Amino acid sequence: MENSNYQEKPNIWLSFKQRVKQLKSQVYILYLALRDPRTPLLAKIVVALVVGYALSPIDLIPDFIPIIGYFDDFIIIPLGIWLALKLIPEPIIEDCREYARTNPPGSKPKNWVVGGIFIFIWLAVIAYIVNFMLSPQ
Repeated sequence: MENSNYQEKPNIWLSFKQRVKQLKSQVYILYLALRDPRTPLLAKIVVALVVGYALSPIDLIPDFIPIIGYFDDFIIIPLGIWLALKLIPEPIIEDCREYARTNPPGSKPKNWVVGGIFIFIWLAVIAYIVNFMLSPQ
């Protein structure tokens, strides 16, 4: 006997994988727009922050922290992409989309500069907590 309800439910895992693929594609398009000399300065600054954070091997909030660990992946990065796309003129975005379609990226580059900044922030927070706990009251 077939369970027809099973086939009617959307495949959440497949939709999640498609969303991740779309985000990766948008980050690549933004990377291309960052390198385009026609992109306005404000847009380049926002794009550099978004792409740098998206490619950083270290997250501001580590993923192993329950629930909020994925906050950056599901909220901050998509909002940054949305803002960056709003700041870049449409002809530049279309040119970058076309280039991305015909020249897909290789492996994802790592941005160790941004990763280093997050490591520094976490070390500073840990040092502050240790100092606070060890100082006499």
